[in-house]
Amino acid sequence: MHMHDSLKESGRFKYFEKGEGTPLIILHGLMGGLSNFDGVANHFPSLGYKVIIPMLPIYDLPLLKTNVKEFAHYLRDFITFLGHEKVVLIGNSLGGHIGLLHTKLFPEKVSGLLITGSSGLYENAMGESYPKRENYEYIKKKTEDVFYNPDVATKEVVDDVFKTVNDRKKLIKILTIAKSAIRHNMAKDLPAITTPIGIVWGKQDAVTPPNVGDEFHRLLPNSTLYWIDQCGHAPMMEHPDTFNQYLTDWLVANNL
Repeated sequence: MHMHDSLKESGRFKYFEKGEGTPLIILHGLMGGLSNFDGVANHFPSLGYKVIIPMLPIYDLPLLKTNVKEFAHYLRDFITFLGHEKVVLIGNSLGGHIGLLHTKLFPEKVSGLLITGSSGLYENAMGESYPKRENYEYIKKKTEDVFYNPDVATKEVVDDVFKTVNDRKKLIKILTIAKSAIRHNMAKDLPAITTPIGIVWGKQDAVTPPNVGDEFHRLLPNSTLYWIDQCGHAPMMEHPDTFNQYLTDWLVANNL
């Protein structure tokens, strides 16, 4: 979690920033920390990109404003605050969903969006209530299931999830967001999104299964689909080098 040491703060925004150049704004998932994107944050500044990772206000908004649409508006305000005309968005899981909705609502702000393990069409178990959340082994197993290789669920990652779901206030927010994500299905919206979209999917993703990646590709008219084998719900954590390669290929192919 070293990124937390170098967070910039301004008003209601807290974010990590590295490099100079075309802004890549990274949107983390519901349970995802900023460090999930270490591989991206360390690689792209050397290629002429500025990597920006905002902390999404997952636990900070009133319950009635804790939903995907509100986060998309928060993102628009954040981009305005940064002063960028256009940005490239990269989102994992809930972050991909927020990126898609933001792109639908504010297409003029987005030159491209790459989604990985994104919600917005269908997700498994994102909204479960963690019935045995006091049981560390249960949470460890649940966290490992997110990845193809259980070793990616380090003690640090599991401890973080365990602490989060055992905080009642946070758990209520998580369940509220998960319900909001299911309610806010984007199947009807996707065909109208003409922005270039990259889709990177793990072949063994158990949260948003591979057919979801296929469906995003089918529905998004200007999309490119990349598969990563032996990979679960967070390709940028399990296969950072392959993820970076696909992201680079997609950026180059779309002149981003």
